[in-house]
Amino acid sequence: MGVASISMGVAAAAPGGIVAKLQAYIEAARASAANGLTWGEFGELLVALLRLAISLYDDIAMLSGAEKKAAVMDAAGRLFDAVADRCVPLAFYPLWMLARPAVRSLLVALAGGAIEQLLPLVRAK
Repeated sequence: MGVASISMGVAAAAPGGIVAKLQAYIEAARASAANGLTWGEFGELLVALLRLAISLYDDIAMLSGAEKKAAVMDAAGRLFDAVADRCVPLAFYPLWMLARPAVRSLLVALAGGAIEQLLPLVRAK
């Protein structure tokens, strides 16, 4: 299942709240990662999740920009927790367990920067 089909499936299948829609996306990503992922595929999933989360949170007036950004970064961290282990070959798994917390922190920080770049693109559509 590709990133586009996951995104469209989530939009159609999850009419509930923001958290439910994001969780549905993460669950669909987890299912598509069952047989493993490349880091490139993970990157595609992450960018699609960021776009989805930005579009969902952007319309909520009661949250400040910093709160919206923190919520989107949290969603990126949850996606990492759900599927990143599927990107690592079994032979490197012991090393991965040592590096995983630092890689997660780096990814969430990168997602924070990506939000600033994606925001105008999401708002333009």
